[in-house]
Amino acid sequence: MEKEKLEELRDCVPCAAVLEQAGFAIDIRESTRKAVKYRRGAEIVIVIHGGRGWFDPLSDAKGDVFGLAEHLDGVTFVKALDRVADLVGVIVRDPVSSRPTGKPAHSTSVSERWATRRRPWQGSMTWRYLRTERCLPATIIEEAIRSDVLREGPYGSMWAAHVNDDGAVIGWEERGPDWRGFSTGGSKILFRLGSSDAMRLCVTEAAIDAMSVAAFEGLRDSSLYLSTGGGWSPTTDAAVRKLAARPGTILVAATDANSQGETFAGRLRDIADEVGCDWLRLTPPAEDWNDALKAREEEKKERTMRAGRGGLPHARRPRQG
Repeated sequence: MEKEKLEELRDCVPCAAVLEQAGFAIDIRESTRKAVKYRRGAEIVIVIHGGRGWFDPLSDAKGDVFGLAEHLDGVTFVKALDRVADLVGVIVRDPVSSRPTGKPAHSTSVSERWATRRRPWQGSMTWRYLRTERCLPATIIEEAIRSDVLREGPYGSMWAAHVNDDGAVIGWEERGPDWRGFSTGGSKILFRLGSSDAMRLCVTEAAIDAMSVAAFEGLRDSSLYLSTGGGWSPTTDAAVRKLAARPGTILVAATDANSQGETFAGRLRDIADEVGCDWLRLTPPAEDWNDALKAREEEKKERTMRAGRGGLPHARRPRQG
C-alpha cells in the first residue's frame, strides 16, 4: 500500500474504533480530554494524540492504529491493515460528551494553576472529604499540607501533587466525591509524602492509597510514601529507578490486591533486581489501602459502640424489706 494511502487510512480510523470493536470500554472517571483510558478486564490502553496514538501503561507497547491492531490481535502488519480498513466509517463513542462540564481549557502553566489554589484547612470541603469520606487521620492530612503536596480542588475535590526530582509540581491527581482524573496538561511522575532521604520506598497506585498506607504505619520516619497515579510513564520509571539505586534502599510494592496491582508489583520487583536493592510486597487487607483504612475505622466505631453499651449500669431490683 502506498504511503499516502496508509496516511489516509490512519486518519480515517481512530484507535477508539479498534478498541471498541475489540470489546474495550471507556473508563470515564479516569480519562482526560488528552488521554482517554479504555479497559477490557485487567487490560488497559490509553488513547492519545486526538485518537491517533496509544500506549499500554502496564507495558512498553505503544504506537498508531495499525500497531494497536497488531498488539490486540497478535497479527502481522498486513492483517492489521485489513482489520483497520474494515473499520472505515465506524462511529465511535465521544468521551468528551460524557465528562463533567465546567473544566475549561487552560492557558496558564501547570505550576501557575497549582499556585493559585489554596491549601486545605481544618473544616474546608477538601479536609472534610479526606477525613469523612476517605477516613484519613488528621495527622496524615496535616503532614501532607506541611509538605505542600495538597491543594483544594473544585467542588470539594483534592489535588495531590506529582513532583520531579527538583521538587517542582508537574501535575496532580484529582480526587473528589464525584470526580477522578489527572490535571489537564500535567505529567505523571510521583506523588511523594515523607522524607526525601528515606531509604524505604512504599510505592502505591494512588495518592489516597499512599496516605492510607502512611496512616496504617503511623507515617514511619524511615519511609517515603509514593504514588504513580495509576500509570507507569517513562518519567515515573526513571524516578523510581533513581530512588531505588541508592545504597541500602528497600523497595516496597504496596499496590492493590488485584491483577493490575500484581502487574505493578512485578514492575517494581524487576527494578529492584536490576538496581540491586531489597524488595518487599505489601498487600492491603482489602482490594486497596483506602478501602482497608475505611474498614478499620468502621470497626473501631463498632467496638466503641459495643463498649458503650456494655458499660451501661444494669437495672437493680428493689430490695425486699
